[in-house]
Amino acid sequence: MRLPSRGRFWLAGFIAALLLCFVLLNISLSLKKERANLRSRQNEMLGLQAEFEHLKSAVDLVEGRKSPVKVEGIVQAVDEVFTSIGLSQKVKSVKPLGAREKKYAIEEEADVRIERVTMNEMINILYKIENAPMLLSIRRTALKTSFDNPSLLNLTITVSLVKPR
Repeated sequence: MRLPSRGRFWLAGFIAALLLCFVLLNISLSLKKERANLRSRQNEMLGLQAEFEHLKSAVDLVEGRKSPVKVEGIVQAVDEVFTSIGLSQKVKSVKPLGAREKKYAIEEEADVRIERVTMNEMINILYKIENAPMLLSIRRTALKTSFDNPSLLNLTITVSLVKPR
């Protein structure tokens, strides 16, 4: 049985429309997959951007605290801090504990023993160490009252100096 030419035309049009729908559906699905891929890459990039900004702020902080005064070691750094606040006569001893090599820096530690300081002087010492122009950090502190005068304090502070390589 043969279809009239008008029927063939409609059948061919229907088949063409079906093929067109199939092709468009296939393109749409592939575009959705690609969009999902790009969204996952975007989320990954956003996570990396946040991590990068965090690391950059940490590096900027360290770069900002590079010493304008060239210090050779932890003993000189401690001397700079205590001289600047006028308490170098109260430092009884500075014992270097050695240096540790890190990935990008060298960290030197020292035990600093300070005797007969007031509470206000102790606060000034701690503030000056934390806000020194070089990268100093306090690792440990030991606080005892002075035997002669209970209102005065004896401090033992472990201070660390980080120098870039």
